[in-house]
Amino acid sequence: MGSAEEKLETVESKEWYISAYASDGVPTSDHLKLRSASVSLAIDSIPDHHVAVETLWISIDPYLRATMTGTNDGLYFPQFNLNQVILAFGIARVIRSKDSKYSDGDIVLRAFLPVAEYSLLPCDLLTRKLDPASGIPFPDYLSSLGIPGFAAWVGIEVLGQPKSGSNVFVSAAAGGVGMFAGQLAKLKGCKVVGSTGSDDNVKLLKEEFGYDDAFNYNSEMSFDAALTKYFPNGIDVYLDNVGGKMLEAVLNHVNVHARIILCGMISQYNKVWTERDGVRNLLNMIGKEVKMEGFMIGSHMDRFADFTVEMESYIKEGKIRSKHVIYYGVESFLESLGSLFSSSNIGKVVIQVKAP
Repeated sequence: MGSAEEKLETVESKEWYISAYASDGVPTSDHLKLRSASVSLAIDSIPDHHVAVETLWISIDPYLRATMTGTNDGLYFPQFNLNQVILAFGIARVIRSKDSKYSDGDIVLRAFLPVAEYSLLPCDLLTRKLDPASGIPFPDYLSSLGIPGFAAWVGIEVLGQPKSGSNVFVSAAAGGVGMFAGQLAKLKGCKVVGSTGSDDNVKLLKEEFGYDDAFNYNSEMSFDAALTKYFPNGIDVYLDNVGGKMLEAVLNHVNVHARIILCGMISQYNKVWTERDGVRNLLNMIGKEVKMEGFMIGSHMDRFADFTVEMESYIKEGKIRSKHVIYYGVESFLESLGSLFSSSNIGKVVIQVKAP
């Protein structure tokens, strides 16, 4: 038995870990499990240049699915080891610090935060301190100012480069990346149409995110016919978040010198590679001199400061809007991850682990 003081310095922390790989389908409780672990917050137990933190917010992003297959079949994400605590982008509060750069009470954003209530972290991987008085809500740092916003910005501003008047198509347009991609394209003076999975999402895109038009892909008999209707003058830039049959249909409607930016392929993540949809009409890229380019945001981190300045300006000026789906408690991780693969998913999914 420890002393009373030691008991006060130790907390039980719920944490999620991977117990088995999920090669296909949405991960379930057969693959991801919740356990409790004792975490010592005593200052003597914290290594130098580390901090003890309590998690406030966790970002739930589609890329997490690709870290749980046990293979690297074209997804290019490092796999979690079995029994390893899952890591995600998140926001935490410093409880104890053994580093002069961080003080008790600091709010920090971290790229690899354990999906746990408490943890000890090396300070060299803490991304930045957040100012609670900035006027920017914390979830925005995981959405418009986080992975989804940066992915949308790289896709539109850096790689897509649409000109004013360009016809821009965004798939999974009501998701975490899509909602920002459309708004960024509109700020550049483009005509923007999005595809999404429900009529409510169509309404959201047009009324809240400024899309010129949108369609429910579940209601369309033919993607090819839908794109003929919504893009009578062809597509100049396509930000692809779904891949598969939608990508194939887009290739029938691209204009000369169109750009196709491959940001994600959520329709394919839960399939082994031999069952993924093929694309039969790549020949269209030759005659129309189309550029198709995939990207990982890690290759564009040299532009993150530019992105942050621009996006924070848009947020403060009311030019960029966000929508968050908030789950509560670390226990909700499995449910929140599964929600990403529902056609009715709206906006950026986050977990509030503890109140700020």
